[in-house]
Amino acid sequence: MAAYSLPDTFWQDVDTFTTLLLQYNQTHNISGAKSKEVVLKNVEDSIYPLEYLHVNEIKSAIDIGTGAGFPGLLLALALPHVHFTLFEPIAKKSAFLHLAKTTLELKNVDIATNRVEKVAPFKVDLISSRAVTNTKMLVKLCKHFIDPSTTLLFYKGELVEEEIKGLSNCQVYQRDKRYYLVMKDVDAA
Repeated sequence: MAAYSLPDTFWQDVDTFTTLLLQYNQTHNISGAKSKEVVLKNVEDSIYPLEYLHVNEIKSAIDIGTGAGFPGLLLALALPHVHFTLFEPIAKKSAFLHLAKTTLELKNVDIATNRVEKVAPFKVDLISSRAVTNTKMLVKLCKHFIDPSTTLLFYKGELVEEEIKGLSNCQVYQRDKRYYLVMKDVDAA
């Protein structure tokens, strides 16, 4: 599959996002990313799965526990044709997401200062999450958003194989110490 080509403004927007995050982080400490290099590593981590996702089939997405924007906000920058709802229950992180959305003029992003399991579900093509909880708990939290065509993209650590025991339709991609878990046709019962 050919690599997804990023929008022309992507890296310029990332530069704006990086400056904003580093400034905001000095006061509010919302991310462990304290340098431009670390932010860029997180950006690359966030967009890496675009290499193997069928992005043209995705029209709507949610990101669970977006934090400082990884991966949801970066995926929204990379996929301007996809409408993203970013779930972040922690107010100071959600406030940063609102600031970033406004500064970057992101029309394809909504921010929910809430937990995903507390919101009335709606149909989505993609569910992403990074560093929130184990895989089975994530599936349980977002089960009402999942239908047979929904793709789940979870950014996992070294315990991914342990976490997916008993689950079907799982594909794991690895890059350095990051494991990208892609699941389709998930039984969310």
